[in-house]
Amino acid sequence: MKHAHWRRAIADEFEALIRNGTLSLVPPKAGQNIVGCKWLFRIKRNSDGSIARYKGRLVAKGFTQCPGIDFKETFAPVVRP
Repeated sequence: MKHAHWRRAIADEFEALIRNGTLSLVPPKAGQNIVGCKWLFRIKRNSDGSIARYKGRLVAKGFTQCPGIDFKETFAPVVRP
């Protein structure tokens, strides 16, 4: 987080999540399990090896969820021909 390019990557990803409606911030209810998250960072490169952009991705720590408590169904998108 010391470098401006990583802070910009976080801001870009966060704005995209809000804009696309895939993330919304809500206050937790009492006794509710909070699923943590972490940032993953990657440098995207051009074919010549130069830096194309800095990419940040927010991922949930899904292993902290309990079936039947935190979720009732699972969904995995599958592409079929």
